[in-house]
Amino acid sequence: MNRDLDELEGKIAYHFADRELFFQALRHSSYANEHKMSRQECNERLEFLGDAVLEIVSSEFLYHMYPDKPEGDLTRIRASIVCEPTLAFCAGEIDLGSYLLLGRGEEATGGRGRNSVVSDAMEALIGAIYLDGGLANAKEFIHRFILNDIEHKQLFYDSKTILQEMVQAEEIRGTLEYRILSESGPDHNKTFEVSALLDGGEIGRGSGRTKKAAEAVAAYRGILKLKERVCI
Repeated sequence: MNRDLDELEGKIAYHFADRELFFQALRHSSYANEHKMSRQECNERLEFLGDAVLEIVSSEFLYHMYPDKPEGDLTRIRASIVCEPTLAFCAGEIDLGSYLLLGRGEEATGGRGRNSVVSDAMEALIGAIYLDGGLANAKEFIHRFILNDIEHKQLFYDSKTILQEMVQAEEIRGTLEYRILSESGPDHNKTFEVSALLDGGEIGRGSGRTKKAAEAVAAYRGILKLKERVCI
C-alpha cells in the first residue's frame, strides 16, 4: 500500500507530512465498518471539509474569470464543475478509484468505478491536503485537476441539453436519438454502451455504469463532432 501511495502522491504532485490523513482520505466507510473502525476514521468528515474548500476556491476562480457574468450564471457554471459526474471524471484522470480502501462488499459491487464513491474521495483528498498543507496547496490541487479545461467540463455536464439545442439550430437540424448498443456485467455492476444518432447516423458513442452516464458521454462526443462539422 505504501508504494501505491507514493505513486499517487507523484501523480498529484503533493507529498503528505501526515500520512494518516492520506490514508483517511482514501478509506471508504465500508472499509472502516469491515475493520471495526469508528465512523470518524473513514473519509466522510474529510469529504465534508473538502466540499467547502472546493466551493470557495471554485467560486473565487469563476468570480475573476467571468467579471461580467451575473450571480445566476456563476452559480450554474460552478454547479457544472463541482457536480458528482464531473468530479468523478476528474478523479478518473488520476485513477483515484484504484487507490481506495474499500470493504469487500463495496469492492464486489464495483465501488471503484462508481461516481458517488470516487467523487466523494476526490473531495476527501482536497480536505486532507487542506489540513496537511493549508489552503494554498489545496487551491493548487483544485486548479490543476478540477478547474482546468473549464469549457469542456461545462459541455460534459450539460451535454445532452447542449446537443439537443445544437441539432435544433438552423445550421444543423435533424432528429436526435440514443440507442443502447450493449449491456455487460452483472446486474449490480453493469456497463452500458450507447450511440448518439443524428438522422440515423452515429455522431458519438459512450459507455458508463448507467444508461444516463453513457448517454452523457455519447452526447459530449457528438457535440465535439458537430462543432467540427460546423467549423469546416
